[in-house]
Amino acid sequence: MLSSFLGAIELGLLYALMALGVYITYRILDFPDLTVDGSFTTGGAIAAVMITHGYNPWFASLAGFMGGVAAGACTGLLHTKGKINGLLSGILMMIALYSINMRILGKPNIAIMDESTVFDINPWILIPLFVFVVLLVMNWFLHTDLGLALRATGDNDRMIRSFGANTDTTKIIGVSLANGLVALSGALITQSSGFADGSMGIGMIVIGLASVIIGEAIFGARNVIHATIAVVLGSVVYRIVVAFALRVEWLDASDLKLITAIIVIFAMVFPTASRAMKQKQQARKRSAELIAALHKNSAGGDLHA
Repeated sequence: MLSSFLGAIELGLLYALMALGVYITYRILDFPDLTVDGSFTTGGAIAAVMITHGYNPWFASLAGFMGGVAAGACTGLLHTKGKINGLLSGILMMIALYSINMRILGKPNIAIMDESTVFDINPWILIPLFVFVVLLVMNWFLHTDLGLALRATGDNDRMIRSFGANTDTTKIIGVSLANGLVALSGALITQSSGFADGSMGIGMIVIGLASVIIGEAIFGARNVIHATIAVVLGSVVYRIVVAFALRVEWLDASDLKLITAIIVIFAMVFPTASRAMKQKQQARKRSAELIAALHKNSAGGDLHA
């Protein structure tokens, strides 16, 4: 039980980098980017191939990050310069990346269990520290002029264009950075699990959305710093829930995608249903107060007569 709990926390922190990338596109840019399912595998594939060829694992992870940046840039260019719908741009790039990733791997999967990885250092020191540094850098960036332009583009791109900002550039940078974080997560997950697989990225967008939605629902999102921390914690909570769900006897590992979908549905429906219930309760309370006031006025009028 304890080992499953600790393993879930470790995985949650690694997937948190991917969730932060999804947060940039989904929340900040309001861009439905499905490139994630492909760029996650791209990062893992590049890292695995480079590590098996003797490259430093940190350099291989950086190369994986850059591969994700390149994939995101292509999606951004398709949308901004090619004038293709954002959702379709992501789908097209995701499909293209499947073949590209298989070319990078050269075969369905690559094992790196006997190779040196970044996790030669104690993972319980490395992973939290690395995620903390990424959080700091990301929040610093989002408070720079470029970061503020990125946030403004997602809120109201017409307004930011009226101030002379190039929204095409900010969108390309935002989608590139997001997919870079996703690919970096894929590179680290590959080194943690000991292998890279051509289909390892399937469903990553749903997992990322689950982490974002769960984090915001439980911990709130008053500002950008609070929101990014909530996303990281949401990723950890999601992994813990999945770990405990898979311990149920009648559930198998193959049910993971179904569990993920149910968690996302619940996380999206529950806050809305909760708000609707509160609004109904407030409406009933106001109606009761109004009726009581009318009865009181009516009784006062009768006594006066």
